[in-house]
Amino acid sequence: MAKTDNQVFEGVLEKTRSKTKKPSLFKVFLLNDDFTTMDFVVYILEHYFGKSSAEAVQVMLHVHKRGKGLAGVYTRDIAETKVSLVHSDARKNGFPLTCTLERE
Repeated sequence: MAKTDNQVFEGVLEKTRSKTKKPSLFKVFLLNDDFTTMDFVVYILEHYFGKSSAEAVQVMLHVHKRGKGLAGVYTRDIAETKVSLVHSDARKNGFPLTCTLERE
């Protein structure tokens, strides 16, 4: 059936594009304590957060001097996994190192 200028088709489906919402990001912070060694904090930053040796030392010193330092920014699932892994590794090695999450 050919369409003429005055014919209207009913029930035509239109494609709609829904915008996907970007996932919320969370900051993972390391908190200072008086028992966890600086070497262990550097190891954590290199191993779990992919920091270079120089970056890890810089973040570790920030944590040591200011009490809290940013380890990384991730989606919620990844951030929660990193916090869990850090806590597990710290406890296994006898350290009370703590990580926290904050919505960005």
